[in-house]
Amino acid sequence: MNEDKRMAGDYEIIHAIKIGDREIVIGENQADENGQKYMTAIGEWNDLFERYGDVLVSDDYPEIVKYFGERVAAQAEKTREELFVPRFQGIDNAPITAEVCTPITHSDDLNGRIIVIKPEILRREYRAATRQLKLCLGGFGASPHSRGSAVFCKDLYSGKEARFERRDILGIMEPDKLPAWAQHGLTAIQQERSKKESSKEAR
Repeated sequence: MNEDKRMAGDYEIIHAIKIGDREIVIGENQADENGQKYMTAIGEWNDLFERYGDVLVSDDYPEIVKYFGERVAAQAEKTREELFVPRFQGIDNAPITAEVCTPITHSDDLNGRIIVIKPEILRREYRAATRQLKLCLGGFGASPHSRGSAVFCKDLYSGKEARFERRDILGIMEPDKLPAWAQHGLTAIQQERSKKESSKEAR
């Protein structure tokens, strides 16, 4: 059996497009007992799991491709609308380049620092400032001269947590150089963490 095959249940995934926070797939199972040889589904994933829902099955491949196309189009429009939100908020969302941040070295401790993710590491739709600026929370890759590479961080725009590799980091940015929206996000994260620490101490 080919270990490189991706499976969704009994179906081998033969086509897949990731756009935004979902992946639209087509799967094939020529041995399906009910003759439903093809399926399309919507996938979601994180660091812990990958799962598929909204599954449609058929023995008609063109029909499945039709549904696949409709789902891709719907997800693309949903993502496009979400990505326009910062622009509506008056945010300059142009990608951050190396010229406006400080490169890191092996001796830099990234814990608690504002890190900038390389735009080319991000998927095409997410190559924007609001997806690059993160507060580093830890991970072996955050420590200087560490053999580990994982860096855990929190997005200054959305507040969502994520994992990157140390090599994915373009540089660091000092808090006083952050745009207003990022300073606001940093303050909100710091206040949230402070409340959690106070709550632990009170127990």
